[in-house]
Amino acid sequence: MSAICRLGVKHTLQKVLAGNVGCRTFARMVDAKLDAVPVVDIDEGIFKYVLIKVYGKEKSDGSEPSKLIVRGFNRAQWHSDIYDEVSSALLGLGLETECLGGGRIENRPDLKQIKVYGYSQGYGKADHMESRRLLLTKYPDHNITCSDEGY
Repeated sequence: MSAICRLGVKHTLQKVLAGNVGCRTFARMVDAKLDAVPVVDIDEGIFKYVLIKVYGKEKSDGSEPSKLIVRGFNRAQWHSDIYDEVSSALLGLGLETECLGGGRIENRPDLKQIKVYGYSQGYGKADHMESRRLLLTKYPDHNITCSDEGY
């Protein structure tokens, strides 16, 4: 054991292990932030929505964790109003975003119906089927339909 100490192997291993633990802890914190972002946040009624890809920090192996989220608010006049609000909030958490498109949602909770349709003039049409899949994670008991008709 004294030979190991004289060679500094034990000390070197502690530094390497401590460094890896620190990296793993940081990665877990970023992953926890990404995991904490709700997949769906929409209002009731008829409103514009955007499909957003949220990126975590790049990992040491080069992979970049990400997830898709749906956001739609009555208060937004433009799709960019929604994206700007959400991307600013997520950037404050250290998460980057990309808008994948937009459209409209008609959310009728009284009837348990959601209709996803239309497009964004600025961001293009979101993948409504993907948006539907995400909406079903929050509203599994709703009838959710998609259409390419309407603005």
